[in-house]
Amino acid sequence: MDFKNKVVWITGASSGIGKALSIALSKHNCKLILSSRNENTLLATKNECNNSKDIEILPFDLTEYTKMKAIVKKAESLFGTIDVLINNGGISQRSLIIDTDISVDKKLMDVDYLGTVALSKALLPYFISRQNGYYVTVTSLMGKFSSPYRSAYCGAKHALHGFFDALRLEHEKDQIKVTIICPGFVNTNIARNALTSDGSSQTEQDKATENGLDVNVFVKRMLRAIKNEKFEAYIGKGETKGVYVKRFFPKLLHKLVLKSKVR
Repeated sequence: MDFKNKVVWITGASSGIGKALSIALSKHNCKLILSSRNENTLLATKNECNNSKDIEILPFDLTEYTKMKAIVKKAESLFGTIDVLINNGGISQRSLIIDTDISVDKKLMDVDYLGTVALSKALLPYFISRQNGYYVTVTSLMGKFSSPYRSAYCGAKHALHGFFDALRLEHEKDQIKVTIICPGFVNTNIARNALTSDGSSQTEQDKATENGLDVNVFVKRMLRAIKNEKFEAYIGKGETKGVYVKRFFPKLLHKLVLKSKVR
């Protein structure tokens, strides 16, 4: 995979991983389509990138998944093609299951799962017609194992793995590739924006996220995984070992997570 002369569409591009990724990719001689809900923050990201003439913004809301076919047509018209879709948009959650209103679970599924799936499905006929395309979907280590206070988030991220593994199987014959990126703790505002039990934002940073991987280091590793067309990449610090512990020693991981008291 070479980004040169490719058109790359990034969701969640106005902050965190998406913003850092946009800035990094703008140095790779490719064209970018940047999306999130907020036009002003997208413009701010664009202004920090190289080669702004090769960058277009396309604001939309992932929860409006019935509109995705029209959004895809608009995206196709910006540069005449789309080579890579990086599904990065999403939100997190911090609350106990017993306290969490079902509307919060629905919000997480609408944004993190259904919005991403609807956008990817709307783009799929175009990728099939070209017999070429690349989906990169940012999930989480929480899509491989779970942690307290993140039940809705874990559920949505686990669901993404199920969907995109199936998409890869069904459309390998159409030369469509899928890479799933699983971040551990990355030092962004994801914890501050996480939804609490009543749907309001947490607003505070948590220690685990603050001590997480620097976002620019994360993006370098993510781009390496995409270039190597990996099926899955686990990117973080020591928490990435949880994937392997869960696979071979699930009871041990259960005890370790309880002992860690991660919030």
